[in-house]
Amino acid sequence: MPSARYCSPIPCRYLLMTLFLTVITALPVHAEIIILNNGMRIEGQILKDTGDKVIIDLGFEILTVPRDQIQSIDKGEVQQNDGSAAKVTDHLYCVGNFQPAPISDLAPTIEEAVVMVKTPSGLGSGFIINTEGYVITNFHVIEGETRITLNIFRKEGSSYRNHKIEEVRIVATNAFLDVALLKFDPPEGMKLTAVCLSAADSIAEGETVFAIGNPLGLERSVSQGIVSKKNRREDDGLLYIQTTTQINPGNSGGPLFNSRGEVIGVTNAGYLFMEGLNYAIPIRYVIDFLKNREAYTYNLDNPESGYQYLDPGARKNPEAPDFLNPQPTPQPTGDTKQPAKK
Repeated sequence: MPSARYCSPIPCRYLLMTLFLTVITALPVHAEIIILNNGMRIEGQILKDTGDKVIIDLGFEILTVPRDQIQSIDKGEVQQNDGSAAKVTDHLYCVGNFQPAPISDLAPTIEEAVVMVKTPSGLGSGFIINTEGYVITNFHVIEGETRITLNIFRKEGSSYRNHKIEEVRIVATNAFLDVALLKFDPPEGMKLTAVCLSAADSIAEGETVFAIGNPLGLERSVSQGIVSKKNRREDDGLLYIQTTTQINPGNSGGPLFNSRGEVIGVTNAGYLFMEGLNYAIPIRYVIDFLKNREAYTYNLDNPESGYQYLDPGARKNPEAPDFLNPQPTPQPTGDTKQPAKK
């Protein structure tokens, strides 16, 4: 029988420290906290929730936990490489608190979250707001359509692969704000890249911003500009972000980012033949839309659910109403006397 082998205290401590650092380094950047019925906590990224079980990526191992053994799931935080974090809310999105960085460094890390939205009548852009497959885009990009496909561009090595998603559901729409929420089920094994939203009022006129979208179908195009006006009022009564960032057909529904890589608006309009005069929907409108999405739940029978214009009732008398044909004032007759003036 071979003798038992032990390591000396110093090598053992070194081995344990190495294992600990390996585990910490391997943890996914988007970590949820799963609390079991017995009080134990598991931190990792949820790859799939089937209803009867939850598949969790611990960074170094895949763990499957029965759903009835889970007490609660805390979305936790989205960690950045520089240590900054963003809080994940209960309304499908996370709010960023990142450090500024050059656009050349930010764009490659977040462009996979920008998707191409296609319908039989045209195309636009959108962006993934969480790893469960929720996407924000413009209402006018999908208006009147039910057959929607998404193209997700995933980096594989030194090149990109185009993944086509055909099963896309419309979750909620708001025609007045021109925003829509879509949902798709991520393909098996695909880890989505999601972007975080900026704090509602953290916009300054003159600050550098950039957009990523698919103008004229040219996927993942990056354009840069500044905030010309953070609260430009238009005829519809809404306030928009006016920006010099180039917005062209196909950019609609895409994200407008600040220098921290947080979404500050949804690009939706621009003037043809007038460069540098473009608009984006402020993110505070999108946040309100997401918080109250049940009020804007999509209804196939009424695609612009939330309000409906009703036809006025038909007039029973086809002739012009009396006020359009004034009659002469009737004169007193008989013994009727006018009161005497005093």
